Amino acid sequence: MLKRIVQVLLVFVVAAVFYYSWLPDPNMRSESYLPGWLSRWSNRNYNFRTAVPFIALGFLLEFYSYKNLIRENKQQRRIGLLKNMIVAALVVLVAEGGQFLLKSRSPDLMDVYYGILGSIVGAIGFQIFKILKTKVRNA
Repeated sequence: MLKRIVQVLLVFVVAAVFYYSWLPDPNMRSESYLPGWLSRWSNRNYNFRTAVPFIALGFLLEFYSYKNLIRENKQQRRIGLLKNMIVAALVVLVAEGGQFLLKSRSPDLMDVYYGILGSIVGAIGFQIFKILKTKVRNA
């Protein structure tokens, strides 16, 4: 059941990345359902806002791969982390590449950097979460 929930969340995060990356207007004021403070923040922090969903993506990818294959040695963990970063990089590259097809948008290499950086932060966040969970359980 937990595996299915993580899969749905992964699909939701990737769909959100594509949706917001492919809006005709990069200005978030057009998204009336977003709170005003969030629209203003995202318009001021243009590249940084790219990292936010990728933090969730990195966390969820690590969680999913951890639940599917419990990696016990450092080599397997590194390979798993590398695979997850490749998936995150592909998502950000497709999202940015899709902007070539939009007249009012243009891809930004810094968005690719922030997307990958966000997924690394999310993966590290999962590892910290896992360590803390183990320490609490053993205490």
